Amino acid sequence: MKVAIVQFPGSNCDYDTLHVLRDVIKVDADLVWHADLNETYDAVILPGGFSYGDYWRSGLVASFSPAIGVIKDMAKDGKNVLGICNGFQVLVEAKILPGALLPNTSGTFICKWVTVRVENTNSALTRGMANGSVLRLPIAHAEGRYYLSEEDTKKLVENEQIVFRYSNIEGEITEESNPNGSILNIAGVMNPEGNIVGMMPHPERASERILSPWGTEHGLRLLKNFVRRG
Repeated sequence: MKVAIVQFPGSNCDYDTLHVLRDVIKVDADLVWHADLNETYDAVILPGGFSYGDYWRSGLVASFSPAIGVIKDMAKDGKNVLGICNGFQVLVEAKILPGALLPNTSGTFICKWVTVRVENTNSALTRGMANGSVLRLPIAHAEGRYYLSEEDTKKLVENEQIVFRYSNIEGEITEESNPNGSILNIAGVMNPEGNIVGMMPHPERASERILSPWGTEHGLRLLKNFVRRG
């Protein structure tokens, strides 16, 4: 397994992701400038950050990168694609995943630990996990409010494309557990095939016990699934 971590101008979670893949999981991973991405990689991650300074809308400028065409071809071949935070915003702006990511209802940047509930175990991140599992993961975003029209939301639910929803520690989906106002408390979605996943929480920041106030490494479980063959 060889993973590409795509770098845009303004990416800032690229080295965090590289560290987890290379030093913790111990898989072959490269930092790849967005214009240089090629299909020789087995999987690709779009990391968090502020691509192109998040001018106009977060992820908008990056969605016109040459890397997007390569990512679409890789996805068609069944290769795994993960967009984390800004990477999720890029996938949405590029119409690779449905929806939009709007400013948080608070109108402020939010950086804190949240809990999410696993809604689908057929994605590249969650296979082998139990439905309803609750994970502790951090978020850090100003535009993380997932939005879809009523019709498209219905399709998303019917197609079982919701991967994560914000919940409390008991796994209950509540208004209080929704940090940004996302529709249906959505924290992550996938394509119908499950090999493309976008999520606002940062699994790479929750992949070592020393980083978690609870000594958990829930993000590691997700990234190990992502790079697992078969």
